[in-house]
Amino acid sequence: MITLLHNNRCWKSREALKLLDSKTKNYILREYLKNPLDYDELIELQKKLWLKAIDFTRTNEKEFKQAWLTKDSSDEEILKAMSVYPKLMQRAIVFDDKMAILCRPPENVLNILKK
Repeated sequence: MITLLHNNRCWKSREALKLLDSKTKNYILREYLKNPLDYDELIELQKKLWLKAIDFTRTNEKEFKQAWLTKDSSDEEILKAMSVYPKLMQRAIVFDDKMAILCRPPENVLNILKK
């Protein structure tokens, strides 16, 4: 099952949702600010993304500094902070049981349907 990690206040996330919705109704919408991923879920997500944690982190958010993070912080430090401050996660992200895709640009959301 496909899951879209979504923030309705984000234009890119709304566009990704609109694109996904135009192709399938068979997905789960998870508003990750209301229902944050825990540390273990973030580890699994990172594995599916094949990215360093910093590569799907919003480093310009005030929470990045509040968590004492830098661009040199370890994946563990970043993912632990992301579990406390879900706003730090880039959006939108779509995933299934095998892969995850950062939807930047929003059109990337459609790549999950091609596999």
